Amino acid sequence: MKIALVGIGKIAVDEHVPAISDSPDWELAATVSREGAVDGVEAFTDLGAMLEARPDIRVVSLCLPPVPRFAYAMQAIAAGRHIMLEKPPGATLAECHALERAARAAGLTLYTTWHSRAAEMVGAAKAWLEDKTLTSLTVTWKEDVRRWHPGQSWLWEPGGLGVFDPGINALSIVTEILAEDLHVTQAVLEVPENCQTPIAARVGFCHPGGARAEAVFDWRQQGDQIWEIVAVTESGSLRLADGGARLEIDGTVKGAAAALAGEYPRLYKRMADLVRQGQCDVDLRPMTLVADIFTLGRRERVAPFVESATDAA
Repeated sequence: MKIALVGIGKIAVDEHVPAISDSPDWELAATVSREGAVDGVEAFTDLGAMLEARPDIRVVSLCLPPVPRFAYAMQAIAAGRHIMLEKPPGATLAECHALERAARAAGLTLYTTWHSRAAEMVGAAKAWLEDKTLTSLTVTWKEDVRRWHPGQSWLWEPGGLGVFDPGINALSIVTEILAEDLHVTQAVLEVPENCQTPIAARVGFCHPGGARAEAVFDWRQQGDQIWEIVAVTESGSLRLADGGARLEIDGTVKGAAAALAGEYPRLYKRMADLVRQGQCDVDLRPMTLVADIFTLGRRERVAPFVESATDAA
């Protein structure tokens, strides 16, 4: 199937392009970007021009930031194209619901992807927890924003989510592996003086079974990066590390893949299946948790975020 990739930034180049290129299901037939391009692939700077010029491309994958994504997605749906959305699927829950209604009304596939759910050991963690009684859940998601998101100033503006751009990955795993949904009870958001979104957060949750559940997110991590979920049950404990690529159950380690390995190929395989079956896959639970964190969170102002030593000077 021919697919167009919209938004040729770091995540598209690092993950989407290789996943599409290596897939037997897909042919990267066009790109849409104001700045980026892929060698050997027809490039457009305007989505409307691509949709008009390439009616043979029936699927569009949107990798641009969440705030402008709604307008692009609605334009593509109006042109009869199936849509795959990078996470988070939009800037607000309301616009995501609107996209789903429009796609279903048009008989089109809409897939709200959560790449961390496709990590190698997430399925095994979910299966192990299925018949266990949870007593505690601890999420620790700490990484260096300067290393992973250099120059992406939109992350600090309204709609950019700040530390919840990666933090929502952890919540997408949590909502996948737990049999019962959590809801937010309290949060503290650390917001740099020169930013609109948090650089760190501490969150408390309510679990229907009474388990203690909490999370810490931080974008200031130096040294080792930590993407970890620890679940303690009445019959043993589980630790998902490296963003879901490695699983430890009562001291026994499974999985040796690096973080992100295999995630995007699995997403594109899922998208191919959805298109062939004429189905949608829309799960907004991770986004709902983030929205509730922003609603209930107490803001604390912290030191300004400085991108580099040059900026500081």
